[in-house]
Amino acid sequence: MEHVQTAMARLTELARSGPVAKLATAFAEAGAQLALVGGPVRDAFLGRPVHDLDFATDARPDRILEIVKPIAQAHWDIGRDFGTIGARIDGEQVEITTYRSDEYDGQSRKPVVAFGDSIEGDLHRRDFTVNALALALPQLELVDPTGGFQDLVDGVLRTPIEPEISFGDDPLRMLRGIRFSSQLGFQLDYAAFEATREMAPRIKDISAERVRDEFIKLMSTDSPRAGIELLVETGLADLVLPELPALQLERDSAHQHKDVYEHSIQVLENAIALEKEAAAKRAAVDAEGAAAEGSLAAESEVKPEADVVLRIAALLHDIGKPRTREFGPNGQVTFHGHDWVGAKMTKKRLSALRFDNDSVKAIARLVELHMRMYNYGSAGWTDSAVRRFARDAGERLDQLLILIRADITTRNRRKSERLQFGINDLENRLAALREQEELDAMRPDLDGDQIMRILDLKPGREVGEARKFLLDLRLDEGALGEEEATKRLLAWWASRSESRP
Repeated sequence: MEHVQTAMARLTELARSGPVAKLATAFAEAGAQLALVGGPVRDAFLGRPVHDLDFATDARPDRILEIVKPIAQAHWDIGRDFGTIGARIDGEQVEITTYRSDEYDGQSRKPVVAFGDSIEGDLHRRDFTVNALALALPQLELVDPTGGFQDLVDGVLRTPIEPEISFGDDPLRMLRGIRFSSQLGFQLDYAAFEATREMAPRIKDISAERVRDEFIKLMSTDSPRAGIELLVETGLADLVLPELPALQLERDSAHQHKDVYEHSIQVLENAIALEKEAAAKRAAVDAEGAAAEGSLAAESEVKPEADVVLRIAALLHDIGKPRTREFGPNGQVTFHGHDWVGAKMTKKRLSALRFDNDSVKAIARLVELHMRMYNYGSAGWTDSAVRRFARDAGERLDQLLILIRADITTRNRRKSERLQFGINDLENRLAALREQEELDAMRPDLDGDQIMRILDLKPGREVGEARKFLLDLRLDEGALGEEEATKRLLAWWASRSESRP
């Protein structure tokens, strides 16, 4: 952890510049208390970049607005009912919240808000002690009533009050603890772990949207393994993602097979490593191009966003295996059809977690196609098959190739090298075809308007059938040109007419 003096120096510099300084001055002149709280203070001590400036105050929401309006370029009160006012000051987005205490009434899935009277009381009601640190402004005094600093030193996630009470107030905190274990690399303390196991059913009090958001944050961390394992060990996965613990298939001496659960986590870790590698290559290419143009953007410190679609697909790619497992002779285990079964299961689970439709379709598609590469033999595929593979993957082609490569976890070196060679060969052929035929934007040689004009049709099913015929031609034979495509279309249309009774 960063040295205390260094961390305080960072916090002091932050407090004396930009929006923090303006807010500190404005609240002090208004006679109101103000403190920088939570993540920014924690991250300053951990030597991490400081983002998301959150403040706490004794002022009520209406008073916060009065203080903030004169110094803000924009402000919003969408969180007023929870005591939160948002604003943009000097280009930075900030949130100022009245000291509060969140409690559940046992009926509603949303917290009941009660405003508090002091920063110490507010910090005691926060999720974990490492997030219950505050920097009082403008006096620059560290406020740590729960021992959060020592827990930062020890790398421990502990609740400020009894975990049963804390998780009872907001059961989502159980998932937040799991996410922080991966995000910060900290250990969930024994009391919090046991409380999570005992109170796991309370997660049903939380809306699917809030559960989804925590799961996405977990999957966005650099190393989600610890959180995923805790999700299963505490029993929370049985309630929010039951397909995951179901991957822990029973093993016995007669039927040897891989640990599908461990394999899935390994595939996720492989995918993250490959995702970062691909991002680094893109950044290097962009930087090289920018440097050649004399752009100041040649070097960028912006961290690319995590590819959550790819990561979730990697974690769930084999969830169809438990339902498709069959035992054969000599202890052989098969999972025929687990790819398309898993795709259906993925759609159902992610829809239940209220993922958006585009994400559901994209993740399910990757799950469905992740086995397609395994019939790419030593002789490879025809150009037509390569085109169809690219068409079926669509805009997810690069993600699918990463997933397929990440799925190679065998310890058999010869098998691994054969699979890697096959993927390399396929990627080279895709690149060649893309360059030759503009594979990324593959379309029939004739568009819908041309089809309707040539065949004298109106919009309808027959136009779609004609377009599919031309697209299949394009995939099988490559670009034909407008003249040849017209001849083929007319011949196809004539044969259809002749075959009709």
